[in-house]
Amino acid sequence: MARVELVEAKNARPEVQQIYEHRLAGRPANVHKAMAHNPQALTPFLAFYAAAGKSLDRKLWEMVYLRVSFIHGCEYCVQHHVASSKRVGLGPEDWTALKTGQLSRYNEAEQAALAYAERLTRAPGEIEEGTVADLKRHFSDQQMVDLHLLVGLVNLTNRFTAPLGLELEFPAEALRGPSL
Repeated sequence: MARVELVEAKNARPEVQQIYEHRLAGRPANVHKAMAHNPQALTPFLAFYAAAGKSLDRKLWEMVYLRVSFIHGCEYCVQHHVASSKRVGLGPEDWTALKTGQLSRYNEAEQAALAYAERLTRAPGEIEEGTVADLKRHFSDQQMVDLHLLVGLVNLTNRFTAPLGLELEFPAEALRGPSL
């Protein structure tokens, strides 16, 4: 159960109703309904969400989002991105690999990005030049900045949704496989 009241459209201030209708196509998720207590934060959050990682391939974007969310144990974000990852061709074997960190099924660039995202999540102060050099072999400076922004977005969202006890708006996907 959510630890804060969710702002439903019928009870929302006009500026929030407009965000719900125009920016979210009338379908705000619980993360938006919680964040709506501060519309001045919700608006830039939506812009940041749309922009972070924009230069990355959408499949890689979803993989990074899931890997970081699995690391944090954020079930809300995992479930949302399991659902959206299906649209880019990810499935149960990918979810298992991303949860367990067994990433050998992915190409070198994807492995480098996922390893970097994990390091950035777990120990950002310990990133070494060799790790950055490996990433630079596969990604432009713009893509590297986007990877950082995406990991920051996931960390923010994971730390917002899970501690506030936000519940899924749809039935959870039963994740099968080893360690799932």
